[in-house]
Amino acid sequence: MISRLLVALDRVSPPVRASAHCDLPCGVYDPAQARIEADSVKALQQKFQDSDDPIFRQRAVQIKEQRADLVKHHLWVLWTDYFKPNHLEAYPDLHDKFWTATKLAGDAKRSVDPAQGQQLLDAIAEIDRIFWETKK
Repeated sequence: MISRLLVALDRVSPPVRASAHCDLPCGVYDPAQARIEADSVKALQQKFQDSDDPIFRQRAVQIKEQRADLVKHHLWVLWTDYFKPNHLEAYPDLHDKFWTATKLAGDAKRSVDPAQGQQLLDAIAEIDRIFWETKK
C-alpha cells in the first residue's frame, strides 16, 4: 500500500534533485576552521595525558577522533574548493602540504601525544600562511 502511494506521489510531484553546498561556493574559506579543530585535538591529547580516570580518558579519545575527522574535512574543503591550478603554480609544494596535514589529522586519531597535535597545528599554520598570501 505504501509503495503504491509513493509511486503515485512521484507522478504528481517528482523528486527534486538536491545539490551539495559546493555546487555554488559561497567564497567563504578560512583555514581557521581546521586550526580550531586541531587545537581541540591537541588539548584533548593533553587532557588524556593529565587524567588517570579511565572513563574521562575514553571520552577524550572519542571526542579527539571526531575533531580529527573535522580537521580532515575542513582541509579537504579548502583544498578542493578554494585552491586552484594557479595556486599550485605559485606554490608547487601545496599538494604535499595538504597531504601531510591530512595524514597528520589521521594520525591524530590514533595518538594521545600532544606533540603529535602540535605537528598537526604546525602543518595547518603553513597552509594558513599560503592561503592568506593567495588572498592578497
